[in-house]
Amino acid sequence: MVQELNNGILVTPLKIIDNEKGEILHALKGSESSFLGFGEAYFSVVKSGNFKGWKKHTRMTLNLIVPLGAIRFYIVDQRSGLYVHSLLVSRENYCRLTVPPGVWLGFLGSGPGPNMLLNIASIEHDPQEAENQPPASFAHLFDDLNIR
Repeated sequence: MVQELNNGILVTPLKIIDNEKGEILHALKGSESSFLGFGEAYFSVVKSGNFKGWKKHTRMTLNLIVPLGAIRFYIVDQRSGLYVHSLLVSRENYCRLTVPPGVWLGFLGSGPGPNMLLNIASIEHDPQEAENQPPASFAHLFDDLNIR
């Protein structure tokens, strides 16, 4: 069942199907309501204890899945008031985090080895459609976020 964290920020539980030859990990289906079109898909690896962010897209919807390791996502939504949330995504909490445009996002490598995310983005990368802030910008909003 899809959980709405805040104003279009969604957490969708995903299936991991056991197979004797190797697991099958679901990501996104075209029939799902969070699928708003396909622009590009890419993987990003973050080393353990390292932080990437902050970024706010103005047009892109992110669909984030963690097939390897563990990543803690930090969300700052200032679209109507202030909403902050963190979510650990891993094989133990295998889900898709959907982040609409206008939301600040950062993420921390939380597993001991390589931590990989897949983003299935609604549009192709365009450096003109995103804003960036230095890593320490929103860290004060989270008790567990120590920036490296």
